[in-house]
Amino acid sequence: MAFEGLSSKLQNIFKKLGNRGKLTEKEVKEAMREVKLALLEADVNFTVVKSFISSVSARCVGTEVLESLTPSQQIIKIVDEELTTLMGGTVSKIDFGPRKPSVILLAGLQGAGKTTMAGKLAAHLEKTQGKKCLLVACDIYRPAAITQLQVVGEKVNVPVFERGTQNPVKTVKEAIAHAEHNLLDVVIVDTAGRLHIDEGMMDEIAAIKEFAKPAETLLVVDAMTGQDAVNVAAAFNEKLGLTGVILTKLDGDTRGGAALSVRQVTGKPIKFSGIGEKLTDIEPFYPDRMASRILGMGDVLTLIEKAEQAFDEKQALEIANKIKNDDFNLNDFLEQFQQMKKMGSMEDILRMMPGVNADQLKNVEFDKKATGKMEAIIYSMTPKERRKPELLNASRKKRIAAGSGTSVQEVNRLLKQFEQSRQLMKQFTGKGKKRRGLMSALFGKRGF
Repeated sequence: MAFEGLSSKLQNIFKKLGNRGKLTEKEVKEAMREVKLALLEADVNFTVVKSFISSVSARCVGTEVLESLTPSQQIIKIVDEELTTLMGGTVSKIDFGPRKPSVILLAGLQGAGKTTMAGKLAAHLEKTQGKKCLLVACDIYRPAAITQLQVVGEKVNVPVFERGTQNPVKTVKEAIAHAEHNLLDVVIVDTAGRLHIDEGMMDEIAAIKEFAKPAETLLVVDAMTGQDAVNVAAAFNEKLGLTGVILTKLDGDTRGGAALSVRQVTGKPIKFSGIGEKLTDIEPFYPDRMASRILGMGDVLTLIEKAEQAFDEKQALEIANKIKNDDFNLNDFLEQFQQMKKMGSMEDILRMMPGVNADQLKNVEFDKKATGKMEAIIYSMTPKERRKPELLNASRKKRIAAGSGTSVQEVNRLLKQFEQSRQLMKQFTGKGKKRRGLMSALFGKRGF
C-alpha cells in the first residue's frame, strides 16, 4: 500500500516521543535524524529531505514545542503541516482554460500507464464535472497502442479519434476540429512514450504542444520507480513546461519517494493519482489528506467521498427506514455489501480511518472471497427465506450450504453477522455511535 513503510516508521518515531513527556532539544534532534533516515529509505530526493528536515527542525526546537505539555503532538502537527506544504499545500484542479474544446496533453515514458490513465481521466471528468471527452490516439510507434486506447475508450464509453500512423500533429489538428463539430468539451491526447527519454520523443511532443496549445500538459509517471520518476519529471518539465503531474500505481508504492519529491523538484503540482487497476481508480491528489494518511491520522474526507459515490442516497434512506421498522432483511444486507465493494478493499477503507496503524492490519486476515461466499449463500435461499431469515431451520440451512458450496457453519456465521449488524444499525439510526462495534459486526476480525 502507498507509503506503508514510511508511515510505519514515522508512527513508531512519534510513539517513542509520546512516551517521554517533555522533550529536550537533543531528543528532538535525534527524532529528526530518524525521520531523515526514514525519508531517505523511502527514496525521497536527498535535497528535498535536507530542506524538509531543516524546516521541521527549526520549528520543533522552539519554545512552543519544548515547553508544551504535549510536545509529541506539537511535533506531529508540525510534520503534518510541512508534509502538506512539501506535496503542494492545496489540491490543484484541472485548468480547462478559455478555449473550447480544452486540450489536455498527456506525456510520459512507456510503461507508466499513460494510455490507461487517459481513459481514467476522461471517465473521471465526465462523471464529476459532466465534461464530454474525446480520446486521441497519437502513439503511432508502440504495437497495439491505438487498439489499447480504443479498448479503454469503449470500457469507459468515451469516443476515440485515431488516424493510424498518420503524423501525430495532423491527427491532433483533425481531432480538435472533430471535437468542435460535435460540441465536445475536452480533448485528451495520448502521446507516444519511449523506454527512456530521447530527443526524438521530446521534439514530437513539443510539436504537438506547439500546435494544440493545451490548457494542461500533464506528465504521467510511475510512482513505483521512486527517484527515477522525479528525474523523468524534471527532464520533461525542462523540455515541455509541464502544468502538472499524474502519479500512477501509487497503491503499489510502499515507499512514497516520488509523491514526496516531484512537487518540490519540478515546482509543478500533482493533480491526480492512480490508486488501482480499475478504470475508476483515480483520485484528485489532496496534499493535506495524503499527509494525514502518512502520519496514521486517516483520511475521513476521502472515505466520505468514496461512500457518497458508492451508495445511492435514495437506497440509503430506504434502508434506514427498513431498519427503523424492523424490516431489514438478507436482500438488503447483500445489497449493502455489494455497494461497499465499490469503495475498494477492506484494507483500504480501514487505512483511511483515524488511529489505524498499518502494522495493526498486518496480522488481520481479510478473506478475499468473503463477499462471493456470502452472495452464493444468500442466492441459494428462496425469496421468502431472504425476506424472513427466521424460517431458516436446520434442514433449510443444510440445503442452502449444499447449493452454495459452503458449510452449515458458514451459513450460521452469515446469519449471526446479519443479526448483529441489524441490531447495531438500529443503534445508528437512533443514538448509537459505536463505529468499532459496527465494523466488527459487519466484517469480523477475519472477514466472513
